Amino acid sequence: MAIADIRDGFAAWRLWGRMGWNDILQRYRRSLLGPFWLTASMAIMVVALGFLYAELFNTPIRDFLPFLCTGLLVWNLLATFLSEGGMIFTAAESYIKQVRLPYSIYVYRSSWSKIIVFAHNCVIYFAVLVYFGIWPGATALLAIPGLILLVLNGTLATVYIGILSARFRDIPPLINSIVQLIFFVTPIMWKPELLHRRAYIADINPFFHLIEIVRTPLLGNVPNLKNYFAVLLITAVNLGLAGLVFTRFRPRIAYWI
Repeated sequence: MAIADIRDGFAAWRLWGRMGWNDILQRYRRSLLGPFWLTASMAIMVVALGFLYAELFNTPIRDFLPFLCTGLLVWNLLATFLSEGGMIFTAAESYIKQVRLPYSIYVYRSSWSKIIVFAHNCVIYFAVLVYFGIWPGATALLAIPGLILLVLNGTLATVYIGILSARFRDIPPLINSIVQLIFFVTPIMWKPELLHRRAYIADINPFFHLIEIVRTPLLGNVPNLKNYFAVLLITAVNLGLAGLVFTRFRPRIAYWI
């Protein structure tokens, strides 16, 4: 039944595609810039932090700003999967209690809306490339499989976070606190080279590898095999957790919300 739910939900791509798009439209209804308010705020953050931390770390702005920009773009996508994952079923309570639909539709809907936001935030990345005259070349195409793996892991995490959050309402605020901590200990505003002999601190951070397989190609470099191996291991763990939780507790979602 769980497999059928996933299959039938994906087959209804027109439905969850429109639902995900509608979520963005409703959030920024009657707004002048709409979802580009997120892009504007991130652009300001990239520029402000870029110049500040480039001075603090004594790093050329041409080298640091693209690193920070790509890191923040990818982190924002990853963080929203975690911070908003706890609300996918509780926010869809009216749908779940009135219409019989596969539960996976709400997962696809959430992931699709995040991909849309990430896509228009990429305007900042292209603006930085043009400003500094940087061209990553064909290597940037490696970001596509990296992005697919990141979205897959985010979607899998959304499944078990959403189900467990429907049962235990303390999980979403707990995850939000953890996400804020992870942001500072992950090489986003600082480069892993600054750790010197303690580079293992970055290597044992799973979020570093998830970000690196997308960020590195966008900067014109090839991720190392260690990054891909770590991400494949993370994917296997997430797949196991999502499969276990969804298979066992899927029938209880309607009662928990």
